[in-house]
Amino acid sequence: MNHFDLVIIGTGSGNSIPGPELEHLSIAIVEDNLFGGTCLNVGCIPTKMFVHPAELADAARHGRSLGVSSHLDAVDWPGIRDRVFGRIDAIEAAGRAYRKSPECQNITVFAGHGRFISHKRLTISMHDGGTQVITGERFVLAAGSHAVVPEIAGLTSGAVPFHTSDTIMRIDRLPDNIAILGGGFIAAEFAHIFSSFGVAVTQLVRGPAMLRQLDGDLSEQFTREAASRYEVLLETTLEGVTSSSGDGRSGVVLEVKGPNGPGTIEAELLLVATGRRPNSDALGMAAAGVEVHGDGRVRVDDYQRTSVEGIFALGDLSSAHQLKHVANHEARVVKHNLLHPDEMMTADHRFIPAAVFADPQIASVGLTEEQAIEAQRPYAVKVQKYADIAAGWAREDTVHFLKVLADPTTGLLLGAHVIGPEAATVIQPLIHAMSFGQRALDVARGQYWIHPALSELVENALLGLPEPTEQ
Repeated sequence: MNHFDLVIIGTGSGNSIPGPELEHLSIAIVEDNLFGGTCLNVGCIPTKMFVHPAELADAARHGRSLGVSSHLDAVDWPGIRDRVFGRIDAIEAAGRAYRKSPECQNITVFAGHGRFISHKRLTISMHDGGTQVITGERFVLAAGSHAVVPEIAGLTSGAVPFHTSDTIMRIDRLPDNIAILGGGFIAAEFAHIFSSFGVAVTQLVRGPAMLRQLDGDLSEQFTREAASRYEVLLETTLEGVTSSSGDGRSGVVLEVKGPNGPGTIEAELLLVATGRRPNSDALGMAAAGVEVHGDGRVRVDDYQRTSVEGIFALGDLSSAHQLKHVANHEARVVKHNLLHPDEMMTADHRFIPAAVFADPQIASVGLTEEQAIEAQRPYAVKVQKYADIAAGWAREDTVHFLKVLADPTTGLLLGAHVIGPEAATVIQPLIHAMSFGQRALDVARGQYWIHPALSELVENALLGLPEPTEQ
């Protein structure tokens, strides 16, 4: 049995922890899947590499109101796919090879599934056969999450072929049509990609709107625009799935129930995009004595420590925010705390931004208006339209906007929510202001804003807030 100073389970953000500062430790890295984790292999990076060509393919739609008539000739899906994964797969292989190289002499890589069998003791079912048992002084749990497959007849039995975000990007050809189950971030981005490439999309959304975790005004606007591009079935549940075939092609038949009662939908492919769940159930947390929330998240404190001394957790496995930038931040916190156990730092989860890379693009940080009302938090609000700045005129953008919320007493920002072109970039000055405690009007008045750039959306929104009562 091998004993290590540090055992890291998962090679997403957890793989950033080993470095020169920890060369004096013997480190085990356990990985049951691809090196690089969700983000690199099946998440944010490859999806955005599909989003950009999707934007180019969809450009003709945006040109009509500007006097530009154009059309899309063809989409080379295999070429796009191979460009994406030609790069991604090479990075994954290089990351694995590096950790096995002589440059990482203090690191041992175990390719297999690790599961606790007792306190700080892990059994690993190796991919090449056999079993290894290792122990460690300290552990970092960074094993990520997996796609959720709801308990629906035909799906859980395995009788009907379907895709999740883990597999859909590697299909051999574009289907003529696709059904997408889900109304969140993942579903929205893939609906945008496939619709832009000319695929007929039908999206099944259980609730009354898409992206309901966002500010209500953004959710409403996004739902309206999505429904104008492809078929969006709101307040619709999937009751069962069966296989179908015709014209030499296989497909699926969806039994659905919506506002107008039961019905069926036929599709060539089904994408199940109903979220992701932490991989805690596969790690044997109970045997290790590690506490887990009801939703599967490993319970951690402000220092990313679990309920067991010497075991830390980070990223999708423990965080309510399944975002790569959150996992990276938590990995830096864990690394610091491993190095400085007597001077630990806490994770900063105050102002966590998120973006949806669909069309329209969305970005959000801080409180929504609904959250402020529920918390009975006093706030001032300003909605700034793209239509009222020159960069919006250039695009003939009449529907998109930025909403900012501020404390009326201090003038500090409480939240910011953007729907429109380059939203994920437009919002960054507001994240900066919130993180560093800058008052909204000071940010607006205390610097130059390039004219006529999209950043004027931020300037004008902040200038539209009232003067704080506390000077």
